Amino acid sequence: MFGIGFQEMLIILVVVLIFFGPKRLPDLAKSLGKGIAEFKKASEEVRKGIDDAVKEASDAETTTPPEDLSSYGKAPGSGSAAGDPAGTEPGPPAGTPAHADGAAPGTAAGEPPVPPPREG
Repeated sequence: MFGIGFQEMLIILVVVLIFFGPKRLPDLAKSLGKGIAEFKKASEEVRKGIDDAVKEASDAETTTPPEDLSSYGKAPGSGSAAGDPAGTEPGPPAGTPAHADGAAPGTAAGEPPVPPPREG
């Protein structure tokens, strides 16, 4: 109990007995017992309040709707995933030159992609 051994507890009791006297010792013990009981009650209320707050926070996290990840990986300006027909890719941007057969460079019907210029 608090790292206090039997000898230390005995010395504390003797000092309290000498300081307060044998007549006031029962009243002092009763007051000490009430104080400890109130402290336990208050600490239990604080623990319960913390548990309630944690529970409310976890409930708030679970009730928020998940993020809309349907447009994840799409380039900005390529349109929303909800507006795209199923399985179609957006065409080349306006102003991109197309080949004679109508395919953009780097597609299956067009020529192989041109590597980027080397720097340096």
